[in-house]
Amino acid sequence: MSLARFESEQVKKAVGIFPARQKKIRPALKLWLFAIDSFDPIHTNSDFNKAHRSLHKLCLYLLQLTTMFDTVCTLPLSADLFTQAIHPEEPVVSVGLASGHVQTFRLPSLEGGGDEDATLNSSARTGKGHIDTMWRTRRHKGSCRTLGFGTDGKTLYSAGTDGMVKAASSETGQVQNKIVIPLEKNGSVDAPTMIHALSPQTLLLGTDSSALHLYDLRIPYSKVSARPEQSHHPHDDYISSLTPLPASETSTSGFSKQWVTTGGTTLAVTDLRRGVLVRSENQEEELVSSAFMGGLPSSGTSRGEKLIVGGASGIITLWEKGAWDDQDERIYVDRNSDGGDSIETISVAPDYLGKVVAAGLSNGKVKFVRIGPNQVVSEVVHDEIDGVVGLGFDVEGRMVSGGGQTVKVWHEAEDNVGDGSGDEDMMDDSDDDKDSVDSDAERREDPKDRKKRKKSKSKDRSGGQHVMAFHDLD
Repeated sequence: MSLARFESEQVKKAVGIFPARQKKIRPALKLWLFAIDSFDPIHTNSDFNKAHRSLHKLCLYLLQLTTMFDTVCTLPLSADLFTQAIHPEEPVVSVGLASGHVQTFRLPSLEGGGDEDATLNSSARTGKGHIDTMWRTRRHKGSCRTLGFGTDGKTLYSAGTDGMVKAASSETGQVQNKIVIPLEKNGSVDAPTMIHALSPQTLLLGTDSSALHLYDLRIPYSKVSARPEQSHHPHDDYISSLTPLPASETSTSGFSKQWVTTGGTTLAVTDLRRGVLVRSENQEEELVSSAFMGGLPSSGTSRGEKLIVGGASGIITLWEKGAWDDQDERIYVDRNSDGGDSIETISVAPDYLGKVVAAGLSNGKVKFVRIGPNQVVSEVVHDEIDGVVGLGFDVEGRMVSGGGQTVKVWHEAEDNVGDGSGDEDMMDDSDDDKDSVDSDAERREDPKDRKKRKKSKSKDRSGGQHVMAFHDLD
């Protein structure tokens, strides 16, 4: 049998059985792709090498037809989502809303040893566990723009358009510290765009005016005395994303001392001690989101470490660590007549999925991109109207996506879970908020007004309830 005929027959067989058995085939496809990627053919012009490349393409094609994740449940929110944060050590998710509210949920754990734990494990996987609201409060008088957990997860930092940064217990929501964001030169509030706890000692805050403030958390700040230890302006436009670089091999603390920011059409690297080190060339497109990935194959000048940057036109650019002047590779994630929807957020997937990043788009889709082949291998839809503004993976590997007035929890597609289309909205029957002291009649910031959410649209939905249950998806 000729090579071409053999390939044709294998494609027909694979595609023919695929629709009915995709969830059973998916583990084999992942193993197949791993084996193919790990194999390095010696004879570059041989028929065997051609078959190797063909099998690789076929595997990627079939993976594109699968659903990488299924929806476990949908959590309705009482206002549009501005930001979300995922706890680094526990299955906990916090959300910041346009109304100024901050709400923290606990997801059911998938781990356990006893019979009772095994029952809870099964319930969480099949959609019958419980998600509890740990606390909810009106944290900011304006919108809550950004959230971030401390390195140990014990503290949740929030910043809002009221010009305040608040540090609260992630367990109870009780405020432990407050910082006033420095005003702009004209005396107006410089609204925050991102917040990140670099270490137990250092908090980073980016703002609309392109300022990047560094706070020493060891200093007991008060509302009137707070001053950043350092302030930089790495970009001409607002800071859209911040990604810490791994600590050096000689680091004694294990915490990062350098980070990459995106703002406008440039990328910049800043050092904790030396300030802004380098700024990229103008990329002629807006850079919106970023994430760091290590452990990639190293060859030539490549050390196997790349920064992955999402752009406003649906393109991911790869940047070799240490070569910050210009991008190294481009991946077209989304294309349409307008050039592509913005990649609003990027998150590195758990190791068991391989070298994959999840990209949340302004059209409501989440696309999964395999780095190396640099191809989209799967996608899911968070919402058909609202864009994805929050995306990440919890400590147990579940994906959490947020946008509009919903947060969705996903887990890897399995045989005993439904097709992902039967997720249930558990609507609100009350909106009790004991901590709220401000009237909801105060002006809320519409997420559509933000520069980095230009393509978002809003729609009416009911508010969230304080205890939510997964429902059977079948």
